[in-house]
Amino acid sequence: MGFIYFLLGLLPIIWLIVALIVLKMPTFKAAMGSLAVAILLALFVWKLPFMNVLTATLEGFANAAWPIILVIIAAMFTYNLTLKTGAMEVIKHMLSSVTNDKRILILILAWCFGGFMEGMAGFGTAIAIPAGMLYAMGFDPIFSCLVCLIANGVPTAFGSIGIPTVTLAGLVGLENTTLSFYTAIQLAPFILLCPILIVMATGKGFKALKGVLPVTLASGISFLIPTIIIGNFVGAELAVVVGSVCSLLVTILMGSKVKPDPQYEMEKKDKQPLVVKECVKAWSPFICIFVFLLLTSKLVAPVNSALSQFSSAVQIYCGQNPNTLTFAWINTPGIWIFLSAFIGGKIQGASLNDFVSVFVSTLKQMKATMITMCSVLGCAKVMGYAGMIAAIADFAIGVTGPLYPIVAPWIGALGCFVTGSGTSSGVFFGAVQASAAQALHANTYWIVALNSMGVAAGKMMSPQSIAIALSAVQKEGQDSKLLAKILPYGVLFLILMSIYAFVGAKIL
Repeated sequence: MGFIYFLLGLLPIIWLIVALIVLKMPTFKAAMGSLAVAILLALFVWKLPFMNVLTATLEGFANAAWPIILVIIAAMFTYNLTLKTGAMEVIKHMLSSVTNDKRILILILAWCFGGFMEGMAGFGTAIAIPAGMLYAMGFDPIFSCLVCLIANGVPTAFGSIGIPTVTLAGLVGLENTTLSFYTAIQLAPFILLCPILIVMATGKGFKALKGVLPVTLASGISFLIPTIIIGNFVGAELAVVVGSVCSLLVTILMGSKVKPDPQYEMEKKDKQPLVVKECVKAWSPFICIFVFLLLTSKLVAPVNSALSQFSSAVQIYCGQNPNTLTFAWINTPGIWIFLSAFIGGKIQGASLNDFVSVFVSTLKQMKATMITMCSVLGCAKVMGYAGMIAAIADFAIGVTGPLYPIVAPWIGALGCFVTGSGTSSGVFFGAVQASAAQALHANTYWIVALNSMGVAAGKMMSPQSIAIALSAVQKEGQDSKLLAKILPYGVLFLILMSIYAFVGAKIL
């Protein structure tokens, strides 16, 4: 019977895989189908009362709306506003004016700036924008997509102001900063590896590292150390934002002093000189976000404590052992990002009509994502309360036993490969990982974080990520060609992750 319940418990996820990959359904429709399947299973197989199913679904919707959807809309609104005001063009000009060495430019755009965009906005922006910029500068379109996909996987766990890790921590009842620290430690080797792989891809081998190895190593180290520190003391929200900014500054400083190798030198183009005032205006929304989130974090305890009072704790599920949801009405990232967007927009000269039109267009743009998040969170809550998650975990543990940590990253990668979202992967499989850790008497933080580690590999191979990259360079329809190029990197990551996961679980 254990195997039967395992298969039935997996049906909402199996449906999602089939709907997205075989039936080619839009993600939001596939996610709604998963929710429907979970509800039917909860009612007729696990015999959960109707009101319990209804309130479990509503708890998922509420969890999705605040703070996840709030952050998503705020982040995309900020990005779209910088496009509207022309500030993004200034940022592009700044980043591309540092050097003519292709290897350094790719590090700056794909790795540093891509990491920053993932930390701030996520949801494909960190792939589309750098890939489009590289293509516009004359790089091969498929190559531009490849390096941006390699670069994008690792920061995903902390994307969109840390939403994947914050959501995962809340879902399984773990502390944000501790889980962020474990996630950063697990991603550490891959943060160091990514810049090296990106440069090697540029020159098709180790020879490309000649002359730029110190910059390449520094680019990874300066990304890693702040990510670990901020993750441990502040939380997931700013980990990659600070890490990518530090990496950007270090890479620009060191890269600007590297004499371009003739075989990697780009043709020089006449460009307008940069004006400091315009540069500050262009970055103003992002500067405000950084300052606001830092000042209201746990690092500034008096402010954090004062604002934390404006919150409500509610229980929505009407069955046994309900979760308590806490809604922070002021001190939540989405609020500060919106405020930063308005301040930055005014500095950039945006009019009231600009704010309104960009906000309306952002809501329309993200409508499908909002439906997806509600459906995925609703599905996860129903699966959890009904016992489906427990059935999946019990069988997986029974089959793998103490070897479970080896497959844990693959589970996280599968979730992200199918949905294209680190948040969705955590929502679907976070509880499975937590249950496995408890059954094996393993370190819960380590095992749960393995899901996010696997996300780094799944994100770069995800059909959604590939489609976004190709659309940015106007090469739609070449998905199989790009997948064949990125697949070896994803598989290499997963093999290394399994080894690291098993060794780490033994030590801890």
